[in-house]
Amino acid sequence: MSGLSGRRILVVEDEYFIADDLVVALRAAGAEIIGPASTWREALSMLEATPPDLAILDINLRGENSFAVADALAARGLPFVLATGYDPSAIPERHAGRPVWQKPFDVDEIATALSQDVAEAPAKN
Repeated sequence: MSGLSGRRILVVEDEYFIADDLVVALRAAGAEIIGPASTWREALSMLEATPPDLAILDINLRGENSFAVADALAARGLPFVLATGYDPSAIPERHAGRPVWQKPFDVDEIATALSQDVAEAPAKN
C-alpha cells in the first residue's frame, strides 16, 4: 500500500499542465486531491472547507505569492512543500526550513518521495 493512500493533498499550482500532472501522479499513488487551486484565495477557501493532510504550494500564482496559504498551513501544523523556479532566497525566513522542490521537477518522483515521507505518519480522519 502506498504511503499516500487515503491522504488528502492540497495542490496549489497555477500552471494547468503542471497541476494536472501532479494530480494524476498523486491520485495514482492513492492520494485524495483537494484542488488544484490556481490562486492563493482559492487555496485558502479549499483549506477551510477540507483540511488536507499535506500540501504542495507553487510560490508564484499569477504574479502573487502563496505565502498566505503557507502561513495558514503552518498555523494549523500541517506539512507542506514549496514548489518554485525561483532562487531559495525568495522564500521568507519563516518558511526557510520547509522542503523546496525546484521546477522543473518530475511529478512521478515527487509522488514517490511524498509517499515515502508520509508512510510512517498516521492519516487524519
